[in-house]
Amino acid sequence: MTAFGRNEATDDLLAALLDGMDAALCAFDSDGVITHWNREAERILGWTATEAVGRRGFEGWAVRAADAHDIQDGLMAAQHLSGRQVNEFALLTKDGGRVLVRTQSAGVPGADGKPAGVYCAFTEVHAQIDLERSIALSEALMDDASWGVVLVDVDLRPAVVNGHAAQAFGTGRTALLGRPLGELLTQGVEELEGALQHVLAEGAPPAPVEVWVSVRTPEGERRRCWRCGFLRLASPLAEEPVPLGVGWLFQDVTEARQEQLDTAQLRFRAHQLHRAGRAAAECEDPAEAAAVRLDFALAGFAEQALLDVLDPSADPERRRLVRSAASPPVLPGPGSIPVRYAAGHPALQALDRMGSVRTSAPRGEPDAQWARARQWPEGAAHVLCTVLRSRGRTLGALTFLRGPSRPAFERADAEYAEEVAARVAADLDLAAGPVGPDRATS
Repeated sequence: MTAFGRNEATDDLLAALLDGMDAALCAFDSDGVITHWNREAERILGWTATEAVGRRGFEGWAVRAADAHDIQDGLMAAQHLSGRQVNEFALLTKDGGRVLVRTQSAGVPGADGKPAGVYCAFTEVHAQIDLERSIALSEALMDDASWGVVLVDVDLRPAVVNGHAAQAFGTGRTALLGRPLGELLTQGVEELEGALQHVLAEGAPPAPVEVWVSVRTPEGERRRCWRCGFLRLASPLAEEPVPLGVGWLFQDVTEARQEQLDTAQLRFRAHQLHRAGRAAAECEDPAEAAAVRLDFALAGFAEQALLDVLDPSADPERRRLVRSAASPPVLPGPGSIPVRYAAGHPALQALDRMGSVRTSAPRGEPDAQWARARQWPEGAAHVLCTVLRSRGRTLGALTFLRGPSRPAFERADAEYAEEVAARVAADLDLAAGPVGPDRATS
C-alpha cells in the first residue's frame, strides 16, 4: 500500500499513466520518502524506479550533500501551500553528471484532507526554455506579427487568424473562423486552395509563392497580391505524422508588384509603338500603314480594333462614320461601308469630347443584345473609343474591344489608345492628301 492509500489495481493504472507522461515525475509521502518515479525521470537522471522508490529525499544520490537540505525542505513545503510551486535546482545523474531542472511541485491531500505528500514534475531547463520559446513565438505571431498568419485546418478553413490577416481580409478575426475560402475571396481561391492541398499532401514548397486574389470586403472587392509561405502542421504526439493543417503566412506586396507590372507594360507598349512605326514606314500606302499600326496595337491590349472615319462627302451637319478598317479583318472584302451609330454612341461621344470614352457591358459579361445595338461583335464586354485628330481636324474614331476574360479599360489604357490614334490619324491624313477648303473639319 502506498502513502496515498490506493489499492493495487489503482496503483497499476497510475503507474501506466505516469510512465506515459512527457514530463519527469516523482512523488513523496508526508515523510519525504519517494513513492513514484516514472520513465521520463529515469531517462533524464539515469536512476531506475527500483533504485529511486523507497529512498528518503534526494540526499546522498541525486543531489549534492550541500544542497540536499534546502532542496528537500523546499519540495516538502509545497504540501502546506496552495497552488503549484516552481523552483530550479541541479540534480545528479547516475553517471555523475549534473542536470539543471525546473520543477513544479504541489501538495497531495489524503482522504481526511490532511497533507499526505507531494508530487513533483520536472523537466530539463533547456527543454522547458525551448517550450516556452515556442509558445512565445506562437503568441507573438498571433498578436504582434507584421504579416498575416492563418492556421488552416485539413478542411481548408481558417482555424486561427492573427490581427494582421483579419485586417487584410477586411473583417474581424472571429468572423473568418470556419468559413470556406470561397466565401472570403472571389478570385484566386482555386490557386490558393491548390497550394494548401499540396502542402498537406507533399509538404511545404521550397520557396514563397505569390498569389493574386480578390478579397470580399464591406467596401467591395479589393485586388491584392500576397506573397505566401506555407508550413505543414503535424501532431508531435503521434507515432506517425498526423496532419493538423497548414500554417499560412503572407505579406501584401500589391504596390511593389503593381509598379513592376506597370513598368513592364509601359516598356512593352513603347516597344510595340516602335515596331509599328518601323513596319508602317515600309508601307507605300498610308492607309495600309494605319491598318498595320492597329495590328501591332492589339498585342496584349485588346482582341479587336475598329477604324471609323468621317465621310467627307456627307453633310457636315449630319456626321457619318464609315468603317475603314478592322483588325483582325471582319469585312468580307475590300471597300468601306457606313456604320449606323445611334445618337449617344460611345464613338460619337468621343468625337464630341475630342477624347476617349470607356464603357463595359452590364456586370462585365458579354451581352449580345447590348453589343448588337452598338454595332459591335457579340463577344465584346469592355470597349474604349477615342477620337482621331490630325492638324487640328477630327478624322474619325478608333474603337478597341476586349472580351470578358480581360479587365475593363483603365485610364492608362486610354492614354495608350490615344497615342495609337494620333499615329493612325497622321497616316489617314497623309492618305487623304492636302487639306482643302471642302475637307476642313473642326
